[in-house]
Amino acid sequence: MDIREIQNLIKFVAKSGATEVKLEMDDFKITIKTTEAGAEAATTYVQHVPVGQPAPQVMHQPAPAATPAAAPAAPAAAEDDSKYITIKSPIIGTLYRKPSPDKAPFVEVGSTISKGDVVCVIEAMKLFNEIESEVSGKIVKVLVDDASPVEFDQPLFLVDPS
Repeated sequence: MDIREIQNLIKFVAKSGATEVKLEMDDFKITIKTTEAGAEAATTYVQHVPVGQPAPQVMHQPAPAATPAAAPAAPAAAEDDSKYITIKSPIIGTLYRKPSPDKAPFVEVGSTISKGDVVCVIEAMKLFNEIESEVSGKIVKVLVDDASPVEFDQPLFLVDPS
């Protein structure tokens, strides 16, 4: 991988909104960290691994132990949530459940909402975007904490439409 490819990778990561990306190849490792604001500050670490030695496999060993434990829980959660409608994030940003720090949250578990009601705001690039519900129903579960970063299409709320 040459310097131009590394620079393109840094630009891609900055535009994607990711805060940290690690890439390991046979002969080197790259870690790219960006700030929430985007491309203003990017830190890149390149570590060359001698070609004669295999790359350390420490990170790959814990994964198999965690996978069997997580696998049974996923289908059970999917079955319980299948009757609910999910409100998802339309943009990347920071989710706020309240209009301001001293106000009450837009919605709580048990709140009844109508189509078009504001359920939260997402700050993206210093703009606050009101997220409106596309369904009517009752909030069953809040899936994201206040002031948490959210990704595009990330589930935010579960709504019981009945």
